[in-house]
Amino acid sequence: MVGKKLAVVGTGYVGLVAGACFAKMGHDVICVDIDAERIVMLQRGGIPIYEPGLETLVHEGVAAGRLTFSTKIADAAPCDAAFIAVGTPPRKTDGEADLSFVYECARELAAVLKPGAVIVDKSTVPVGTGDAVERIVRKTRPGITIHVASNPEFLREGSAIGDFMEPDRIVIGCNDKASEDTLSAIYAPLQAKGYRLIKTKRRSAELIKYAANAFLATKITFINEMADLCEAVDADIADVALGMGTDSRIGPQFLQAGPGYGGSCFPKDTLALVRTSQEFGVHLRIVEETVAANSARKRRMALKVRHIMHGKVEGKKISVLGLTFKADTDDMRDSPSIPLIELLQRAGADVHAYDPEGIEQAKKILKDVTYHLDPYQCSQGADAVVIMTDWESIRHIDLAMLSSVMRSHLLIDLRRVYPPEEAAKYGFTVETIGRTGLEPHPIAQFEPQFMSPDINAFTRKAEEEFA
Repeated sequence: MVGKKLAVVGTGYVGLVAGACFAKMGHDVICVDIDAERIVMLQRGGIPIYEPGLETLVHEGVAAGRLTFSTKIADAAPCDAAFIAVGTPPRKTDGEADLSFVYECARELAAVLKPGAVIVDKSTVPVGTGDAVERIVRKTRPGITIHVASNPEFLREGSAIGDFMEPDRIVIGCNDKASEDTLSAIYAPLQAKGYRLIKTKRRSAELIKYAANAFLATKITFINEMADLCEAVDADIADVALGMGTDSRIGPQFLQAGPGYGGSCFPKDTLALVRTSQEFGVHLRIVEETVAANSARKRRMALKVRHIMHGKVEGKKISVLGLTFKADTDDMRDSPSIPLIELLQRAGADVHAYDPEGIEQAKKILKDVTYHLDPYQCSQGADAVVIMTDWESIRHIDLAMLSSVMRSHLLIDLRRVYPPEEAAKYGFTVETIGRTGLEPHPIAQFEPQFMSPDINAFTRKAEEEFA
């Protein structure tokens, strides 16, 4: 196979992973970013994000001469296809995806790409974005044919390399045969290994990513609410999830109860999907309730901690183990640890925190927290330890050592890392989620008010508890 010449605009999580993986597949790739410091770091062998296996893959691509970095969009001119992989954060005003970066990339690419090239939206974008990009291209280069396609990514943080190189499916959305042929050729190495390529209309491809993430977010929220019910009726959510997950129609994935979902995709994509549905006059009630329930749950976890400590957290040292929204990433975006720590601080707690990769990102968000690179040091003299992220280093903590350094032996396990019976052998009183604790947790249920102008109004009840 003769490799294609590709450009990837944006060297964030999606862009850098895509660029490195395309190079591994045999294509010549240039990654472009306006952040000069980031490009210099990459050119010098540094990696600006944490993702298992990414550093090795980037270095291999550079050493093979198939992966380069630049701050100049003009360097993309000879490419057969240019992938837009810039951020689409939710707007603060209404939660809709901010497409300003996507549109600016489209203008700049349209001005330099050769006729017949393809601009590919790899960023997660609302339905109809490809149409808008196509209009921008026509206005920027009238009379020149540059195609526009959609190729959504389905990467999980912590396993992105495997997700890209061994995908469940590859989705390409094209409204013309030329762009379909180009993208088919780009992904030919993966098709040759038996991975499925799904061809759709451009708008269908744009919606597939949002629909998939909304469904998974709903699945997480459902099992979290079942965990609350288990606590009330003296059942165990692990048993319930096992009984559900062995049904082939349901499957075990995303049935692990926890403190709520976060990260770069689920929070913004569910909200953006709701806004899109409202724009077209369609009500997605299930997704709306998922957004509201997840936001409430993350704050309710702080209420749970306070209740377990009999309402007395002022002046208490609380050790939070794990800060990122999940293990194997340094991503703090919408992490459940953020509202938990902020609300505990508001109630007067002295919060100490440990995370193997997320501390530098956490420092940008959480203030007045004492950070540690060692979980035992973090828990020295603690009145309670709260497990928020199931890193391997947290899963394999020496419970005897942890018990020996704490002031009191209260372990609040919001990830169900340790069987309470096992931890009890080391003197711990263990409270977790999805099973009855030492005493019931009469935590108020907050009625979601998602359609209110203030979409977070329903969380005030939780926050007032800390006043």
